[in-house]
Amino acid sequence: MDYKFFPDLAAEVNIPQDGILSRVLYTDDHVRVVIFGFAAGQELTEHTSKMPALLHVLSGELKLKLGGKDEMEAKAGTFVHMAPNLAHGLLAKTPCTVLLTLIKGGAAA
Repeated sequence: MDYKFFPDLAAEVNIPQDGILSRVLYTDDHVRVVIFGFAAGQELTEHTSKMPALLHVLSGELKLKLGGKDEMEAKAGTFVHMAPNLAHGLLAKTPCTVLLTLIKGGAAA
């Protein structure tokens, strides 16, 4: 097929009662798209990626830590571009879903 179609991204992941669930929706030589479901209180500790990344909050509320020092509140509709090697982490304040797109071979912004 020449396309991948998801009529309802939120339906692609069930938010667990406790924990984090992830599912790869699409991958090719250029991008990797992953959807995450976070139970309230779950955290991804600060880390980095060698690739540029796009983060889109689909539902819920979370606290983002970007660049090792900036903390921001995020909710459904929040969009973030992260340059390669940017330290980042998140804490789910409520159950939430997040779409992550990693850009393979992308240069620093």
